[in-house]
Amino acid sequence: MKHASLLAVIPLAAAAGICLAQGQPSQVGPTPELPKPEQGLLPDMVIAKPADWGDKMPTVPEGYKITAIAKDLKIPRQTLVLPNGDILVAEGRGGNAPKLKPKDVIAGIIKARGTSSVKGGNRLTLLRDADGDGTYSASTFAENLDAPYGLALIDNKLYVANQGALVRFDYQPGQTRASGPPETVTELPSEINHHWTKALAASADGQHLYVGIGSNSNITERGMDVEADRARIWQINARTGEHKVYATGLRNPTALTIEPGSGQLWAVVNERDELGPNLVPDYLTAVQAGAFYGWPYSYWGQNIDDRVRPQNPDKVAAAIKPDYSLGAHVAALGVDFSSEAMGAKFANGVFVGEHGSWNRSDPVGYKVVFVPFRDGRPSGPPQDFVAGFRDSDGTTRGRPVGVTVDPKGALIVADDLANVIWRITPTSEAGAGKGPGTGTGTGSGSSPSSASAPSPGNAPSPSSGPGSPQQPAAAPQ
Repeated sequence: MKHASLLAVIPLAAAAGICLAQGQPSQVGPTPELPKPEQGLLPDMVIAKPADWGDKMPTVPEGYKITAIAKDLKIPRQTLVLPNGDILVAEGRGGNAPKLKPKDVIAGIIKARGTSSVKGGNRLTLLRDADGDGTYSASTFAENLDAPYGLALIDNKLYVANQGALVRFDYQPGQTRASGPPETVTELPSEINHHWTKALAASADGQHLYVGIGSNSNITERGMDVEADRARIWQINARTGEHKVYATGLRNPTALTIEPGSGQLWAVVNERDELGPNLVPDYLTAVQAGAFYGWPYSYWGQNIDDRVRPQNPDKVAAAIKPDYSLGAHVAALGVDFSSEAMGAKFANGVFVGEHGSWNRSDPVGYKVVFVPFRDGRPSGPPQDFVAGFRDSDGTTRGRPVGVTVDPKGALIVADDLANVIWRITPTSEAGAGKGPGTGTGTGSGSSPSSASAPSPGNAPSPSSGPGSPQQPAAAPQ
């Protein structure tokens, strides 16, 4: 069936009243309202209209400015701020799962139209501000990788989670290029790769790495055999590569981070599709060792998904609720804890990169939000921090993915549609203390550097600051 014929089905489905969006319930927070599941021929689907930024910029709260520090990248996903202030960017596109049904083909077309046409770089790019003037040069640190995604630094070892293996490079402070090919730490599940991203975080003591491994389907359409070692988080010995299962039932744990001080592992997880526009909430949660989070048998605790046969009552009974709903289909792909250097109103909480929905008539996401914390728990509704990626008419200029907090006082955001790295900083001590982010402040920018014209620059003095895993207050991400 040709693409045009398949796409013609979408308005017909809407005309027939299939899966029409209802009034949106209260979807965020620790106790989201869960409507009845809705199923139909097709889910609601909205095509994003990619466009260049031109003279426009994302919006940030009053008292902050946003700058593009790198452009012309090749699908930037996640970033890592190194102890000397350099920024590593993982670039790539993975996954090649075959489509099972015509609706999968349609969904693939819709999703593809809202993504960059650039070929994934399969590389790490290093960004450096050599003289502290806010202008970054770009150089290739490592290439010929396999859809790199998660990044972590432990002592003098740089860990990269490719889609099929966790690898590591030797690293010295100020280094601008890998000294040789990476060493494989352990293979990672990569057959089919319906969800290919491999999120990564290092424990606060530097002894372990955590890798998020997504499911091989939306909801077991390929059978349970292909879900072996899927929808879970591994704990890996950083020295030996030996691994064990840390938590299960997480459909697609797309980003991991360590809470300062406590060393607690947190994750954002993308939940299942095709139960309607308001199910199932993507979520933020502290990951409990040995816990089961429901997939595929249930969601948000013990709400049974009737599409799964046979069911497993014992697993459902053991399923625990996540900590905090971000809303259905926001597609959270980045998470990191803030620091005092980001200003008083944004000092205690997490930033979350929301890539944005494709399967809602009323799109959600397409922004970076801040979730405030109190006593180690989410304590209020999410607040827009970086917005303006998508206009009301569907024009979409960017889609945020990874978010990383520079402990010196900046938020680094990877944008895999515009192929840009954004840097958000307080403009003044007074401005940083102003109210919660509304996404209505005027962004200010400067000319971004281009990764297509690498320049290694001069090595700044190395720092053993908060990025070291020996200091839990800023464990490596």
